[in-house]
Amino acid sequence: MLVNLLDFDAGSLTAWLAQEGEEPFRARQLLRWIHQVGEADFERMTDISKGLRAMLMEEACVAAPKLLREEVSGDGTCKWLLDVGAGNAVETVFIPETGRGTLCISTQVGCALECAFCATGRQGFNRNLGVAEIVGQLWWANRRLAQSGVAPAQDGRAVTNVVLMGMGEPLANFDNVVSALHLMLDDLAYGLSRRRVTVSTCGIVPAIDRLREACPVALAVSLHAPDDALRDQLVPINRKYPLADLLAACRRYLERAPRDFITFEYVMLDGVNDADADARELVRLMREVPCKFNLIPFNPFPGSGLRRSPPERIRQFAHILMDAGIITTTRKTRGDEIDAACGQLAGQVKDRSRRHIHVARAA
Repeated sequence: MLVNLLDFDAGSLTAWLAQEGEEPFRARQLLRWIHQVGEADFERMTDISKGLRAMLMEEACVAAPKLLREEVSGDGTCKWLLDVGAGNAVETVFIPETGRGTLCISTQVGCALECAFCATGRQGFNRNLGVAEIVGQLWWANRRLAQSGVAPAQDGRAVTNVVLMGMGEPLANFDNVVSALHLMLDDLAYGLSRRRVTVSTCGIVPAIDRLREACPVALAVSLHAPDDALRDQLVPINRKYPLADLLAACRRYLERAPRDFITFEYVMLDGVNDADADARELVRLMREVPCKFNLIPFNPFPGSGLRRSPPERIRQFAHILMDAGIITTTRKTRGDEIDAACGQLAGQVKDRSRRHIHVARAA
C-alpha cells in the first residue's frame, strides 16, 4: 500500500524520509510542494532529486478525499461532499467574505454526541477521520478554489481561516486533529496563524486541557444553554462535564490561548433557550470568563422538532448580553439553501454506533 504523504506533519515526514536515507531538508522541500503549491505529481517537483522522485512514485502518494458532489449557493458559499470510503462521505464548506475566506472542516464521519439541534448527530457515528482526510480537505479546497478562479481574499490566499466545526467533535479525534493542526500552522505548509484556526468543541473537558498543552489555537465552545438542566437536554455531553467544570477548563485554556477570550456558540431555539431570563443567566455565568458570544439562528432540518427564534427575539437577547459588556455577534446565515449552514451538515454515514436518537425539547 502506498504511503499517503498528507498523513505526515513535518516531524513524521522527516522521520519517514530518514528511513529511506534522505536528509531533513528533503522533508521541507516536500512540505512546500505538497501544501503550499498543492502538487500531487512527484515528477513536477523539480528541485527534488531524480532518485527521490523515483522512490516516491513507487512508495508514496498525495491523496485527498475525492469529490462526490459540489453545490454553490447564491451568496457564493460552496459545499463539497467528499468520499472517505466504504460508502461514507463528509461535507466541507467554504464561506467567502470580503477580505476573508473561511473553510469549515469535518473531523469525523458522523458524530456520537447527539446534540438535539444538529443534523450530523442524527446520522450516527462511523469513525474518526485520519490526518490525510482532515488536512486533505484544506489541500483539496485550495486546489479547487484556484481552479475555479476564486480571487484571493488576503495575502494571496483564498482560504484565510479554518474552523473545525464541520461534521464530528474534533476533540474526540484528538491525536489526528492535533497533527492536522500542526500542518495548518507550519510555515512550510499552510502557515496559518493560531488566531485564524479555530477548534469547536461541545465541551470534552480533559481534551480541552490537552489541547491547551499540545496546540493552543482559537477555541469555540458550543454552549447553547445557561444552566445544566437545559444543557443536559440539548448537549448530552454536559451530563459528564457540567458547566462548572467546562468553564473552569475555559479559564485554564485562556492562559495559553492565542486570543484573550473564548467564543461561545449559542444556537437560538424558539421557546427553548432564548428568553430574557436565559440571557441574564448567561451574564451571571460568564462573570469570570472573558468571552464573546456568537448567536446562531437555528437552521432547520427534517425531524428536529425545533424552530428558529424570531429575529426580534434574537436582537433582544443580544442586547441583554451587550448591555452587560459581553461582545455579541449574530451569525449571518450562509448557504442554508444548500444545507451548508451551521448544524445542517449530514454527509453520508454508514452508522456503526447502533444508537437510538432521542431529541428532547425543553419546555
